[in-house]
Amino acid sequence: MAVCARLCGVGQSRRCRRRQRHGQHDQHGSDSEMDMDEEEGEKIVGETRGSGGGWPQSRAPGPSEAAAVSAGAQSPQSLLDLPPELLVEIFSTLPGTALPNLALVCKKFRQILSTETIWRRRCIEEFGMKDDLRKMEVVGVSSRELYVKLLHPYRHILGLWQPDIGPYGGLLNVVVDGLFIIGWMYLPPHDPRVEDPMRRRPLFRIHMWESNKATVECMYGHKGPHKGDIQTVKKDEFSTKCNQTDHHRMPGGRQEEFRTWLEEEWGRTLEDIFHEHMQELILMKFIYTSQYDNCLTYRRIYLPPCLPSDLLQPGLFKGTYGSHGLEIIMLSFHGSRAKATKLTGDPNVPAGQLTLDIDLSQPVQLPDLEHQRSIEELSRLVMGVHEEVQRGSQGPAAAASANAEEGSSGAEGSDATPASGAEAEEAGARAASSSPESQPFVLPLGVMARNEVYPRTCKMCFYGTGLIAGHGFTSPERTPGLFVLFDDDRFGFIWLELKSFSLYSRLTDQLEHAQAPSMERFEAMLRNMQSWTS
Repeated sequence: MAVCARLCGVGQSRRCRRRQRHGQHDQHGSDSEMDMDEEEGEKIVGETRGSGGGWPQSRAPGPSEAAAVSAGAQSPQSLLDLPPELLVEIFSTLPGTALPNLALVCKKFRQILSTETIWRRRCIEEFGMKDDLRKMEVVGVSSRELYVKLLHPYRHILGLWQPDIGPYGGLLNVVVDGLFIIGWMYLPPHDPRVEDPMRRRPLFRIHMWESNKATVECMYGHKGPHKGDIQTVKKDEFSTKCNQTDHHRMPGGRQEEFRTWLEEEWGRTLEDIFHEHMQELILMKFIYTSQYDNCLTYRRIYLPPCLPSDLLQPGLFKGTYGSHGLEIIMLSFHGSRAKATKLTGDPNVPAGQLTLDIDLSQPVQLPDLEHQRSIEELSRLVMGVHEEVQRGSQGPAAAASANAEEGSSGAEGSDATPASGAEAEEAGARAASSSPESQPFVLPLGVMARNEVYPRTCKMCFYGTGLIAGHGFTSPERTPGLFVLFDDDRFGFIWLELKSFSLYSRLTDQLEHAQAPSMERFEAMLRNMQSWTS
């Protein structure tokens, strides 16, 4: 506020100095005292300018100042001299967070900041609202009220979030949707239709329809909106609470709730699912997730940054995970490695864990179609690369002795030094540039695939590892496999030990307020995600 006061030509305002002298007492002073301070400030501004652009008696003008006065006595000496319409244009360009302090500078500023044009522009530029503002004004809510009472207070919850639902996780996108702020839970398509669009379910909404203050409503259940609450726990974390959980219940009890949930979650009835183990997993998920009653804690997540050197556009993908159905993963690139982190999970490998780790410095050249059908041939290729990587990861001494037998330098093949990391990136880049645009692809016989219809050509393949574990994330182990890049929106992974194939398809929804501020913040988020479920 002191900066704004100096722009007005009065230096630091008397009100600011008075607050410094008297502490918190004057912060709760009467409105009349506030107006007096502002009127004094305006009076001082007038005395400072004087008549004809003169200077106060306490200080004689310097040579340059006197020249400026004689050259143009009518030129404005402060923002207060500017016409109101110009001040409206200037204030409209400022971020909304700066406007409340600006209103404290003086009465004129406060009056100008009541102009609807300023707040309408803030709503449009900061939150993307356009035609919706006209509808809001029809129901008697001004753009200023909308910004001050709804958009600004809840701006911190906009973006992507992961709910704390044990191993299952999830993906929540909070957006300004028309005249509401809505929290949409994103659900994968029904298994195994991985290329179908995502499904959305509203969990809560915030609006100003019924009163002049923001109202939070829970949208969970089948009886329509009802009372809810949102609390900001700490930075990058918030919680939702339903105040009427009876709205979540159904007349037929838990059996009806389970049948309805099963149709929404899986698109089928329990009788259609013949696999007994799959039935157990589905029932377990229903019992676990339904106990929360939409009273959840959410932690912020970011979309991965995109670099020109990335193999393909990073982002979110839907993938098949056997009896667990479809899950959502986040693909990101880190130098010579690509990582796929689970946003949704299961009792074996929970959300937040690194499901795939791809070494882009280790390309794999597929044989002809006839040999691709042999699981033994694919295993020989991948395990050969796996053994080389294992030797290199044992340290410089082991790598040196292994390379000495081949008559090469001991520094090659070692991941322990920065030089080898640079060489790995260069090797990956050379492999990518030398690979053909596409080559025939077929799954080996004996490899299970939920999607019988998969791409029959691929661009390139790389060695990688996939994370498997027992129930309850017991005995986790990284096992070798093959990463297959089909095109810019699809890739696959062959799990050699499991003899299964996962197909991944890009999530194409537009997700706003979700970009990571920096690569450092994104990598810190990934580490935190793993700690949430470890």
